[in-house]
Amino acid sequence: MMQVSSINFKRYVSEKLNDENLQQALSRLQTRFVGGRAAVIGEIADLEASRTAAAAIRDRVLQNLDQWLLHFERQATARGATVHWADTGADVNRIVAEIAALHGVRKAAKSKSMVSEECGLNEALERQGIEVVETDLGEYILQLAHEPPSHIVAPVVHKSKEEIADLFAEKHQRPRKTDIAELCREAREILRPAFLSADMGISGANFLIAETGSALIVTNEGNGRLVTTLPRVHVAITGIEKVVPTLEDVTTLLRLLPRSATGQSITNYVSVLTGNKGAADHDGPEHFHIILVDNGRSSLLGGELQSMLRCIRCGACMNHCPVYQNIGGHAYGWVYPGPMGSILTPTFVGLENAPDLPNASTLCGACGEVCPVKIPLPDLLRQLREKLAERGLKPWQERVALSLWSWMARHPAVYALATKIAVRALKYAGGADGLLHRLPGASGWTDGRDMPAPVGKTFRELYHQGKRP
Repeated sequence: MMQVSSINFKRYVSEKLNDENLQQALSRLQTRFVGGRAAVIGEIADLEASRTAAAAIRDRVLQNLDQWLLHFERQATARGATVHWADTGADVNRIVAEIAALHGVRKAAKSKSMVSEECGLNEALERQGIEVVETDLGEYILQLAHEPPSHIVAPVVHKSKEEIADLFAEKHQRPRKTDIAELCREAREILRPAFLSADMGISGANFLIAETGSALIVTNEGNGRLVTTLPRVHVAITGIEKVVPTLEDVTTLLRLLPRSATGQSITNYVSVLTGNKGAADHDGPEHFHIILVDNGRSSLLGGELQSMLRCIRCGACMNHCPVYQNIGGHAYGWVYPGPMGSILTPTFVGLENAPDLPNASTLCGACGEVCPVKIPLPDLLRQLREKLAERGLKPWQERVALSLWSWMARHPAVYALATKIAVRALKYAGGADGLLHRLPGASGWTDGRDMPAPVGKTFRELYHQGKRP
């Protein structure tokens, strides 16, 4: 499994906020993703009805997930694919290594797969002596830089063009280029031989279609199709929640996914992968393996967080999240950043290993508003915050403060007196300019901004004086 460092979230936040290159890179989110979605989402005349229908499709599967997975397995097997079940990330790595050994694989070409990031698959295969080449442009850049992705759709969004130009010049030993088209061409020239020489192609799957036993991927680069059709062995790795009943259901989801993810009406490539290469086929794998991964997903079934399994990995929640927009993905310390990561990471790796993530949200509601499958993300974050309190994982200062506030709230006279003292003290602290420049216990706010001091009276006092606060 990819190393989890979410316990260091607060330290990472400070580092990222002071990273000028990162801040400049993140500023592009507003135009590229937020603005892009706004420009095309209106093409769906019945948007709310489509979102409701998409949520219903996902819920229909989750209510009987075991049955839909078994139906998918029967259909996939009937068409020549081999289906594997993996409880953990370690199981995924073992299964892929076994498939590689069975077919004499020495080189694997990969398209983008977040599930393989969960499992640390690349490192596991390299320990077995297998060369692994990432062929998605963003993932290839990160492989050269030895960095994890910072976004689930645009994994290299944290890097500038100049940083990539420097990286290519160093790793490719070619003259430095800064034109984007030239950089893409250089990457293409380096990567093209990998498709032709790879024994195995590894991909994810955006959806699994139960009625046909197919894996479906959506991509904007031709690497997805090359990886899944040229090598003699194709392994598709995906979470168990990705199954969808029918092709018709998939069309509903595909109306929403690209518009929410990249601001496109449709992606450049939609590939439906079914079975092995037939005698009359010009391309396709001789052996098609599909790995269905649990890795913590089944623990959400039947519980308060089950709706999180609706997620179709569009990234809209993080694109619109003011926290993600300011700190980027690496601060979250694992594969999944943003609001969806603040729920999935504590669930998958343990709340005690990511106690700050449920609080990494302003609860402004933007994530829930743009989610194409109507996941109530703010509500789920609040539920995780409640679990933090129940398990005593909140900082002791916060627990003491809340206990004190709770006691005072049950004693109105004491509460009123304490409030009067507090507002008068804050008015005094505000000085002549009426601004709080430094507030003990709230340095996270006042280190970077001033707060207006209260007028010196409580809301209750102002109300009784006939003044509306």
